[in-house]
Amino acid sequence: MSANSARWLNVLTVTSLIALIALCLAWELWLAPQRAGGSWLVLKTLPLLLPLFGILRGRLYTHRWITLFIIAYFVEGVVRAWSDRGLSAQLALVEIALSLILFASAIGYVRALKRSEEHTSELQSRLHLVCRLLL
Repeated sequence: MSANSARWLNVLTVTSLIALIALCLAWELWLAPQRAGGSWLVLKTLPLLLPLFGILRGRLYTHRWITLFIIAYFVEGVVRAWSDRGLSAQLALVEIALSLILFASAIGYVRALKRSEEHTSELQSRLHLVCRLLL
């Protein structure tokens, strides 16, 4: 994978994270809250804000740990898609899709950067440097 594909994977990660934040806010405040007037479940949005700046900056460490962290949102989506009815169940399916997209794009970004680093370090080894000088 090239640096260009890593950039697109980061854009996909950012987009899905922001969409998941918007979905959680809208779901629990306006679209289908557990109680009329909003729900305390809106607080589930706060943990999504923690990795936002690291993801926006393309930090490798943040992409790594968000893959562990996003599993909770996938599980919540599965449970609510199974147990809720109507609009809430449909929103849960959207949450499942966004969490899967976020998971896959974050893993892809980490893999792309790791391969890029391995390739760069390989080119900087002494043997490769000597070969390049001889050519």
